[in-house]
Amino acid sequence: MAGDDVEVDHFGVDEEALKSFLGASEFGKQQRTANVEAQLNRSKRDQPEVPPANQTDPGSSSSDGSDDDDDSDDDGDEFPVSHEMVMKTHEKAVTTIALDRVGNRVITGSNDCNIKLHDFSSMTPTTIRAFKSVDPTATKQSTNVESHPVHHVEYNPNNASQLLVISATSQPRIFNRDGEIITEFIKGDMYLRDLNNTKGHISEVTTGTWHPTNPDWCITAGTDSTLRIWDVNNKRTQKEVIVYKSKAAGSGGRTRMTAVAWAAGEENNNTLVAAALDGTLIMWRGYTPAWRPTAEAKEAHTPGTWISGIDISRDGRMVVTRGGDDTIKLWDTRKFTKPLITVAHNSTSTQYPTSNIKFSPDGMYVITGSDTGHLHILQAATLRPVLVTPVTPGSPLITVQWHERLNQIITGSANAETHVLYNPDKSQQGAVSVMKRAPKRRHIDDDPTMTMDLSQGVSADSIVAPGSQSATSFSARHPNVGLTASGRSRDPRRPHIPLATPFSKNQPDEEHIRKNIPLSSMREEDPREALLKYAEKAKEDPVFTAAWKETQPKPIFRELSDDEAEEEEPKAKRLQKEAGKRW
Repeated sequence: MAGDDVEVDHFGVDEEALKSFLGASEFGKQQRTANVEAQLNRSKRDQPEVPPANQTDPGSSSSDGSDDDDDSDDDGDEFPVSHEMVMKTHEKAVTTIALDRVGNRVITGSNDCNIKLHDFSSMTPTTIRAFKSVDPTATKQSTNVESHPVHHVEYNPNNASQLLVISATSQPRIFNRDGEIITEFIKGDMYLRDLNNTKGHISEVTTGTWHPTNPDWCITAGTDSTLRIWDVNNKRTQKEVIVYKSKAAGSGGRTRMTAVAWAAGEENNNTLVAAALDGTLIMWRGYTPAWRPTAEAKEAHTPGTWISGIDISRDGRMVVTRGGDDTIKLWDTRKFTKPLITVAHNSTSTQYPTSNIKFSPDGMYVITGSDTGHLHILQAATLRPVLVTPVTPGSPLITVQWHERLNQIITGSANAETHVLYNPDKSQQGAVSVMKRAPKRRHIDDDPTMTMDLSQGVSADSIVAPGSQSATSFSARHPNVGLTASGRSRDPRRPHIPLATPFSKNQPDEEHIRKNIPLSSMREEDPREALLKYAEKAKEDPVFTAAWKETQPKPIFRELSDDEAEEEEPKAKRLQKEAGKRW
């Protein structure tokens, strides 16, 4: 019997028909598999646009035009912009983006006063969301605190566990990679006239950056006309303060510092460049800035316009600036008096003062956003556009970052979207690894607004009627989350919104109250009108004075004597009369 085949009786059931009916070839737990090619195709963008300067001339032949088209396609493939991944985790404009050196963590700051922490390693194509949301200015959940927009976030290039966060306050903060606060620098005394004697900023901080080589130092720029270098180990006072004295007429020697950049150089010859609201660029050289700047460019941009972006090349020789006067300028640190190249570019710094501009990792290109939502890639040597591609058409592109290790471009827009542009063949990890994972089954508690549904398109938005709340929002599906036992909000900054029910607009027992409670209708009646309603009746048929109606129909009042009249007079009038008699 051991060597014979055992026949299994299937009781007349067709196995193939059963498998097709159940929709599975095997029973038990199935392993999720990813159709990588299909997922990448869903995230593929349209063919990038090429600026008119690089297109074919009208008088050229057809053969030359075909060659130019091939060159344009090669330029589009050269940059990581063929695919994109969208992260919709904010409610307002994304103003700043930071990535750690490895490229695993992404931090975004927004005008909704929150920073969102994203982890590429925990994302899937259907669960693209932030794992934590932090309000940098909220110290305690139970106290009344204000919220401020986030201006700048930046990872420490020499210590990945430290994150510089600058919001619209006078106190910069240091967070760890998990969003927990480490250090909150002190606020200066606003009543001291000499800013060199203050221990911190006395007004709003606009931006900041880390020291290129020292992991313990960072610098911040404020609207109090100062740059302050901080040591993360000492939050009681700054390490050094640099006071910029403006020479603009009517400024009183003070102005606002709008942007700052700090880059490493050869033999600790670091380069620090800062911009002021009076249009001046100031440069310092050395390991730490000296009191006297190395070079200064007066009216580098139009005075009174906000210089929103500054970046320094890797060799420390070139500086690119983006001003509020609709220009982009390239500077040579060896001849810092005049710009090498000036090109026109519409500015968004009036509405979004954190609009930046960045060099590419290899220093050959410059990237920035535009007010039309396009990403501009320029040649660093000539500032001529190499590639112009739409990212969020119709919504300004505020902040951009080009990560060196990932070879991916991350952008933040005014429509609260964060786009990660990549090329599956030339990019590594990051969004590429996310799109290659098997989709995770959506849990019933997952928030669809914080994920990307590939079946509806990469940037598909749900239609919400004006003035109404989305039925798929987290607050609509979880009305009790964040509320106390009495139904009040745990966050004191958010007022309690009563739940809209059919009983909130009328009283269901109104008829019962009117029949069983006496005088219940008087609740909605004006007391004065209710009394005046009986005035005519009281005049015709008096109740209390009916005995004198015939004998004395007209009331006669007793006249007051002189003493009584004096007592009735106001005290101030009596004193005035007595004073007049004395004189």
